[in-house]
Amino acid sequence: MTESQFNPDNHKYAEASYFEDLTVGQRFYIPSRTLRDANFAAFQLASGDNHPIHYDVEYCRAQGHPELLAHGFQVLIQSAPGAGLFPHVLGEAMVAFIDQSSRFLGPVYCGDTVYPELVITDLKPQRTTGVVTIKSTIHNQRRELVMEGEQRFLVRRRTTG
Repeated sequence: MTESQFNPDNHKYAEASYFEDLTVGQRFYIPSRTLRDANFAAFQLASGDNHPIHYDVEYCRAQGHPELLAHGFQVLIQSAPGAGLFPHVLGEAMVAFIDQSSRFLGPVYCGDTVYPELVITDLKPQRTTGVVTIKSTIHNQRRELVMEGEQRFLVRRRTTG
């Protein structure tokens, strides 16, 4: 292909999967990651959260925690769909991220490795779109479920009517 034949519109990660292509039970793993001091510092900078439970290890130990305690939102962002394949699988069929909910079930400490996963739990067809509900979970290296929640997305249908 010559430079004149290149078209950035054709530069896609994958062909789009539309609402009809998705199935309940379909899984989307997000790569595991170990949360270190740099993750805590970056989150503090982005969020403006300055509570010492998240950034002062001696304060944490005085409160009975062995290490810095991750902020709930710092844990939640590990389940961001864009960190995995889900939005790439949908591609141009993705219309909107509608909402999310989450429950924090256990502590996440500096040095923990988290394993996020998204699973389609419900598909509600509409006329030209559909609502995709995904269960989001995060486990730690001890196999403990530390967060669970739900995310919903509006996705185009291939066919209408």
